[in-house]
Amino acid sequence: MAKKINLLLLSAAVLLLVLNACRKETPVTGATTPTLPEVPYNYVSYDFGRMLDPFFNQPANNMLTNEGATLGRVLFYDAKLSLNNTVACATCHKQQFAFADNTKGSIGFESKTTPRNSPAIINAGMSSGYFWDIRATTLEEQVLMPVKNHVEMGLENMDNLEIKLRKQDYYAPLFEDAFGTTEISRERIAMALSQFLRSMVSYRSKYDAGMAVDFQNFSALEKMGKDLFFSWDMTCQGCHSGDNFNGWGTSAANIGLDDNYTDNGMGDLLVNQDASFDGLFKVPSLRNVAVTAPYMHDGRFISLEDVIEHYNTGVKKHRNLDYRLTEGGGFFFLEGDGGGNGIPVIDPLPGGSDFGNPRKLNLTEVQKRSLVAFLQTLTDYELMRDPKFSNPFAAN
Repeated sequence: MAKKINLLLLSAAVLLLVLNACRKETPVTGATTPTLPEVPYNYVSYDFGRMLDPFFNQPANNMLTNEGATLGRVLFYDAKLSLNNTVACATCHKQQFAFADNTKGSIGFESKTTPRNSPAIINAGMSSGYFWDIRATTLEEQVLMPVKNHVEMGLENMDNLEIKLRKQDYYAPLFEDAFGTTEISRERIAMALSQFLRSMVSYRSKYDAGMAVDFQNFSALEKMGKDLFFSWDMTCQGCHSGDNFNGWGTSAANIGLDDNYTDNGMGDLLVNQDASFDGLFKVPSLRNVAVTAPYMHDGRFISLEDVIEHYNTGVKKHRNLDYRLTEGGGFFFLEGDGGGNGIPVIDPLPGGSDFGNPRKLNLTEVQKRSLVAFLQTLTDYELMRDPKFSNPFAAN
């Protein structure tokens, strides 16, 4: 009798394990097949607004097409790109948060947490360096790294990814539309994902509208914040320059978050053997920054007010502190023939010559509020509700 009970208990345990395994195979994104429009969305012919075409990073062998971006959209939202079908790219990059994540660290395929905050990935075509430590130089290189990561999506063997996608009936026609044949390869997966990311252009904010009317659409507080942001004394635009507010794509800086960093950013990369890289992280775009909290590589700040207070009073005296955040900081320029040849020179800011001590901005409460108000004008609400960037697996 006891033997029969033990066998029953064992059978029940095995059944429970099987059921749990089956549960893990259910995509978290909703439906198991995508729903797509008969005519693809238009990903190509849109207004870049003030975005400058020369700064749009698009390789000649992977030009943006409607069909390629459509395939990329499906791949981006498909949880089958993870080892156990539970996590998609979109799990950590949510449309309602301008394709950032609203947690300090993102939850991977085995419920482990990533050590860094997932940044917003909009305007990726305006960048030429990716991840907080800029370890990827092209989108085609970047997009498969999270898929292979042992914490994020876990599909380290790209052969298995190709085999897995070939088993899905909906992919063959999508690959044929995008590339001319039904061949499914890791290279084509990377190309399609890159096209979809490049199509995410944020250009419909209140700030963009204000450019055409000399910011007459701004409130007095927003105008004050804009003037502060672009002022010589503040130097915000020294790092967050360009139409994308990201320093033209590959800028990195140590902003004095810590005296000693536990995560050294670029300094932790094997290719960087120089301690001068310690504490350097990519300068992120400020577009849609009001909806991409928490902030910094580790998500330590939960509000824009926290971020502004850091620059106001909280910058630490790290040995690699960016010169623009020191008492004597300023801007680099080339003193020479005007053709890009010359000697790098620092033009110090007024009132200081000590390049070691962090600057105190001494902002008033009104000035702090005005900076927050200005940063909120960079939000592109149309992007966050545009159906062509939405989840095609969403339950109908």
